Amino acid sequence: MTAGERVVVVGAGVAGLTTAVVLAEAGASVHVIAEQVPGVTSLAAGAMWGPYLVEPKDKVDQWGQRSLEIFRKLAEDPSTGVRLTSGIEASRTAEEPPGWATTLPGFRPCELAELPAGFSAGYRFTVPLIDMPTYLDYLLRRLDAAGGTVERRRLVSIADAGPAAVIVNCTGLGAKDLLPDPDLRPIRGQHVVVTNPGLTEFFSEDTGLSPDLLCFYPHGDTVVLGGTAIDGEGDLAPDDKAAAGILARCAEVEPRLAEARVLEHRLGARPTRSAVRVEAERWEDGTMVVHNYGHGGAGVTLSWGCAEEARKLLDLK
Repeated sequence: MTAGERVVVVGAGVAGLTTAVVLAEAGASVHVIAEQVPGVTSLAAGAMWGPYLVEPKDKVDQWGQRSLEIFRKLAEDPSTGVRLTSGIEASRTAEEPPGWATTLPGFRPCELAELPAGFSAGYRFTVPLIDMPTYLDYLLRRLDAAGGTVERRRLVSIADAGPAAVIVNCTGLGAKDLLPDPDLRPIRGQHVVVTNPGLTEFFSEDTGLSPDLLCFYPHGDTVVLGGTAIDGEGDLAPDDKAAAGILARCAEVEPRLAEARVLEHRLGARPTRSAVRVEAERWEDGTMVVHNYGHGGAGVTLSWGCAEEARKLLDLK
């Protein structure tokens, strides 16, 4: 496509807004349509860079590394909500660290004395932490500066976004019904946001496929505590029992959190499928549709790499 052509991006989560920014800054006339701006699932993210439990691995590695490069640059500007933060990822079994972690700055195995009680292995590294409300506001400002526009509207199908030379589908879990895509399923996630009792480092447990996660991410005056991963559930009503479990797990590792004041609960449904879908197709009416969805819990981690892949599929320089 040529610069100046109209592109409609459907969805205003981190995938949609990042893709809209990349396309607008490449010269496209970008219009975003979404029911929620920004998307609630992206607002609910923790968020720490890390390509967890998502396929296809070769592409995920490329997309994740490209996003990491950009997040490191964004961390130079505090107004983006991105900060490079040191911390520990630990395991209660003697697991080997994932390959992506070993390449991060400051990576080293932890001494046992550095680990909380009950943990047998861990490693320290420095990684981007992203304060999602601040970061999504930044993306919206950047889109506006590039000439992009945003419309709040509920669609009943992707085709309703036209007419446009190109439609970019970043609808996340919405693609299950809008396309439809039966391969998509929700994984419900819940975080608890509390006042920061003085934490400057993150902590994350490698819990594998457990629905009960353990992590805390400091963002200045607040800390995001996690979490849950309930496969197949998309209900976003707060679960008081799950929240109590999150608080208890985190306070066991970091006792200062036991006295922190709860500020809010954040819930989202991670759009999960067998593989992330970033590909183009041409409909019978000639409309070019580029899909960019199905990132599971790695939407932030893959956002810039997938957005640039979408741009390449449209042959925008």
